[in-house]
Amino acid sequence: MANKPNPFAAVKVVEYRNLLIGRFAFIMGLRMMATLIGWWIYLLTNDPFAIGLVGLSEVVPALSLALYAGHIIDQSEKRKLLLKGVVLYFLAVIALIFISGSFMAHHLNHHGIAACIYFVIFCTGIFRAFTGPVFSALIAYIVPRNDLQNATTWSQGTWLSASVSGHATGGFLIALAGITHTLIIVSFLIIISFFFLVRLKPKPTSIIKGSVRTWESVKEGLRFVYKTKELLGSFSLDLFAVLFGGAVALIPIYARDILKVGSEGFGILNGASDMGSILIVILLTVFPAKKKQGKKLILAVGGFGICIIIFGISKLFLLSFGALMVSGMLDGISVVIRGTITQLKTPDHIRGRVMSVNSMFVNSSNELGQFESGVTAKLMGTIPSVIFGGSMTLFVVIFTWFKSPTLRKMEY
Repeated sequence: MANKPNPFAAVKVVEYRNLLIGRFAFIMGLRMMATLIGWWIYLLTNDPFAIGLVGLSEVVPALSLALYAGHIIDQSEKRKLLLKGVVLYFLAVIALIFISGSFMAHHLNHHGIAACIYFVIFCTGIFRAFTGPVFSALIAYIVPRNDLQNATTWSQGTWLSASVSGHATGGFLIALAGITHTLIIVSFLIIISFFFLVRLKPKPTSIIKGSVRTWESVKEGLRFVYKTKELLGSFSLDLFAVLFGGAVALIPIYARDILKVGSEGFGILNGASDMGSILIVILLTVFPAKKKQGKKLILAVGGFGICIIIFGISKLFLLSFGALMVSGMLDGISVVIRGTITQLKTPDHIRGRVMSVNSMFVNSSNELGQFESGVTAKLMGTIPSVIFGGSMTLFVVIFTWFKSPTLRKMEY
């Protein structure tokens, strides 16, 4: 009889625990900042399209540099590169603290302040092109291969726990402490993150610097993803599902104008999907998915689209919260399965480049979805745009079901 998998196998590794704690503090701080920025921009402009521009400001540099970042990650010492990124994020928060102060309020109007915020977010998009993939790439260098599925689940659980904590705490702190003091707390979280991440051991480079031309190196990562149909299918499914189902970008409008629950309700709604995700990740840590993971991935994304439609038409706070929470549970299933596929299918020598391609498809889809939501809300109205997004997600799922049999039949 096979031994039951140990749900704590990966976290027994001390270095991995430091990575998880450092990532938790870092992501919590960034999610608090993202929550604050969405609320802050809407207060300054009263324009849904302005919220969409926040996502565009970050995704343009993140997407533009993603492939080059993968090449740099594979030829760099990963711990040092990660710490540089954390320091740059800290400086970005300091800049936002200055922008939120009385000096800027006296010298610029609301649109001028918004422009400064967009510039800082553009810079964080540059930093994210490097830091995001490094976090994921480090896991396989720290944890034994046999424990990679467990490590991936813990990693996603940590990310989601930090996300829900950051979203909810950010909403409450905006109401209780104001924008400037909330940003100061974010800066302290990034300092805590640095304290734990600096304890990681240096990690070897995957390719010798200068031994491979940049474009040839980039093409190697792209070719691998294209040839590995399970990776290509799961990346594409997430890209289009989140692109069209990015209703969370419009939560500031729902909280203030439709559900009328203020900044406190905004924080709760913002954290609802992440609450659902962390619940399901806890279950998957103890009871990992063992069969038909590809089919479960596709069905989970379909359920996510249905939840977005329900959220779009809801006028009741509890129903809206429930729809977002269930959507988070379904998203958590897809995140864990997709993350495990990526870790298990990727060789170490191109891990940075594949993680960067992953960030292009997966991570940047959130900001593209935010921009798409802002544009469609401007053109269609808030509620029709959310219903449209959920419906398009369902269309993508149906298309993937029939056109990607490799993903549908995939098991690991």
